[in-house]
Amino acid sequence: MENKSIIFTKRPNGIPTSKNFLLQNETVPSILDGEILLELVYVSVDPYLRGRMNDVKSYIPSFEVGKAMMSGAVAKIIKSKNDNFSVGSHLYGMLDWKLIQVSDGTGLFPVPEGIAPLSSYLGVLGVTGLTAYFGLLEIGQPKENETLVVSGAAGAVGLTVSQIGKIKGCRVIGIAGSDKKIENLKKKFGLDDAINYKKSKNLIKEIKESCPNGVDIYFDNVGGEVSDAVIFNTNNFCRIAVCGAISQYNDTKLSDGPRINPLVISKRLKMQGFIVFDYANKYLEAQIQLGKWMKEGKISLEETVIEGFENLPNAFLGLFEGKNMGKMIVKV
Repeated sequence: MENKSIIFTKRPNGIPTSKNFLLQNETVPSILDGEILLELVYVSVDPYLRGRMNDVKSYIPSFEVGKAMMSGAVAKIIKSKNDNFSVGSHLYGMLDWKLIQVSDGTGLFPVPEGIAPLSSYLGVLGVTGLTAYFGLLEIGQPKENETLVVSGAAGAVGLTVSQIGKIKGCRVIGIAGSDKKIENLKKKFGLDDAINYKKSKNLIKEIKESCPNGVDIYFDNVGGEVSDAVIFNTNNFCRIAVCGAISQYNDTKLSDGPRINPLVISKRLKMQGFIVFDYANKYLEAQIQLGKWMKEGKISLEETVIEGFENLPNAFLGLFEGKNMGKMIVKV
């Protein structure tokens, strides 16, 4: 049995490249009493990992140069010296980018067998779905017939937000970066309209045309010029859930932009950043509801699956080129 890991080699300046990663051969570790041996099955790559590549203090620790990368994953137990975990069962949680690794189970959660696809515990039933659920329902507080705009609408979180918005009776407008994604958002996922920001000559005007009654809720995954254009079209008392800023993650200096304070005041906007960990005590109830919506066909599982452990860096880098529709996952 062989083992491999993907090591973080140096901190990037701007957009990461393949030079920031190293595929390394390792020996298969042995386990002690109370430990289990895990083999990766699916690994999630997410935009927030870019922030962990910087040497800055944040809500989650930075990656250490010279050590393995880490992200959400589903793994199979292949050996166990812990009575709480049986061989052949699956766990999900934060794991190293190592094919085979040792754990005592801390921070990992059992995957209920046969209820949903294993990969869904990295998507709709995992942190992705929870982020969408709490950001929209707790901060956005959608009401029937309101207009919801979602940036990064074809991404993992954005797609789930858009579908929950439709469940709640909103008119949902998505913003994405290709014609194929726009078509998919409207035809497959039933969004009321969608805008390709990369082709837009006047995004403020296009959003206004798609939202004739203004924007009541904005779920922001991208920041930057897209968010500037949406905020110009907000109604009084619009709620803005700030989830991510992928358009700015690779910036090497602070960018200039509209000073929105006058709009925040005059329109009485509610703009709140959030981290999914804030709602940890509500995870179970959210997963139950998300699972129910999946079973009823109200939320679809959309994934871009890349095969091969060695392709983890390429899958991650592909996020910044918009290569994913829905959740980007590597099947080991």
